[in-house]
Amino acid sequence: QVRLVESGGGLVQAGGSLRLSCVNSGAVGGFKFMAWYRQAPGKQREYLARILANGMTEYADSVKGRFTISRDNPRQPRNTIFLQMNNLTHEDSAIYYCAAALGANVAWGQGTQVTVSS
Repeated sequence: QVRLVESGGGLVQAGGSLRLSCVNSGAVGGFKFMAWYRQAPGKQREYLARILANGMTEYADSVKGRFTISRDNPRQPRNTIFLQMNNLTHEDSAIYYCAAALGANVAWGQGTQVTVSS
């Protein structure tokens, strides 16, 4: 069973940085990819970045150059990924979600709140 738990959110001033973590505490690993999304109040969930099983990374244009996705030892069956977020603005305030694709299924975490004060 996949169980994703995000952490690292909080309150930060504009221009600051945060590092989010997503730990898979379930028994299944070997994901096709793992990704970060966010959802601000009144808005649709937005894709941010993903890291593929081979280590390649992809980013949405909105965060390219500011956010960096990475992971821990890829040889471990369980996966932990990170999202380093720099130069944050008020528009980055949202709930940040981790997702993991295993076959045709996608698992989601419960999210972690990020609030950027102006």
